[in-house]
Amino acid sequence: MRLEGKTALVTAAGQGIGRASALALAAEGAQVWATDINPALLASYEGVQGVRAIVLDVLDKGAIERLISSLPALDVLFNCAGFVHNGTALQATDEEWNFALNLNVRSQFWAIQAALPKMLAAGRGSIINMASVCSSIKGLPNRFIYGTTKAAVIGLTKSVAADFVADGIRCNAICPGTVDTPSLQQRIDANADPVAARKNFIARQPMGRLAQAHEIAPIVVYLASDESIFVTGQAYAVDGGITI
Repeated sequence: MRLEGKTALVTAAGQGIGRASALALAAEGAQVWATDINPALLASYEGVQGVRAIVLDVLDKGAIERLISSLPALDVLFNCAGFVHNGTALQATDEEWNFALNLNVRSQFWAIQAALPKMLAAGRGSIINMASVCSSIKGLPNRFIYGTTKAAVIGLTKSVAADFVADGIRCNAICPGTVDTPSLQQRIDANADPVAARKNFIARQPMGRLAQAHEIAPIVVYLASDESIFVTGQAYAVDGGITI
């Protein structure tokens, strides 16, 4: 197993990509701390070997610090938590802007800052950040706040990678296209015509379908493992061809 003996922390692991990744990491032998703000979602991990579920609000810096400091080791950090706002610059509000910056970017900064001392002491570590193909990679309509924050995540990733490249710490980002997750379904259901909304999401995917969460998890496992030991500062598009 590729992750035997490694400890991993995953945020937003209650559903979607976070859950698929936590399960995939555990299946490869990692001891996974699966965190989420919603305890009901974490209940599904009961009895899953290699996974310990714990409630964590990533907007609480102190809670992040307390959890990470309590871990005996930390080899892998997957910052998966995030939120998608709809709209253009003309429609964005300061409240939405601040919330997205805090959740999509600042929470990653806090987790990385808390994790680095353990990783530096061990002389190794892999930090994986959730970005998006909607970022500095590609502009998508009605995603002003989201695209801006995910572009910031790519910048954050490259900065951390550059600062600690000689210390055994790797930092990479994954940039999915549209993934069929519960959060996407919530956004679809919020439309006046959910059927048309789903068709529109599918239409922008050149493969003609949405990704499934388990199709994103393999890149997380790869970046967590020593197979990617020479990889850092990269933003991996897993987008079904959007950026061809």
